[in-house]
Amino acid sequence: MLEIGPGTRVKLNFELRLRSGELVDSNLQRDPVDFEVGDSSLLFGFEKRLFGLKAGDSQVFDVPAAEGFGEHNPDNIQRIAADQFGEVEPQPGMILGFSDPAQGEVPGVILEVGEQYVEVDFNHPLAGRDLQFEVRIHAVEPAASH
Repeated sequence: MLEIGPGTRVKLNFELRLRSGELVDSNLQRDPVDFEVGDSSLLFGFEKRLFGLKAGDSQVFDVPAAEGFGEHNPDNIQRIAADQFGEVEPQPGMILGFSDPAQGEVPGVILEVGEQYVEVDFNHPLAGRDLQFEVRIHAVEPAASH
């Protein structure tokens, strides 16, 4: 029976929780996700913990923040002039889309609103958080590109 590793395509269901037990995301009650190992669609820390599993396996494992969405980086908190928000009235906790230098869109969480500046956190919302995954492997097959 084929094990998950480079050159494989995998179908699985997962549940993602914080270490506190708080549920973040789950597709256990939906169709499995389908991905090719190494296609960059999954967190590296998650993907590497799947290696060696086979169809029919279930497992629970932890992914530390550094191998998940990274550590929280204080340099990713920016102060933006309040007059840059136009018609939008930013409120703490609000998530807004901002343009990055390459004209892509980056989400930012409003932390604080002042008269002159708005403080925005551009860290991923799960940065700095240790994660726990539960996985159920449905299929492991050779990737079409191999």
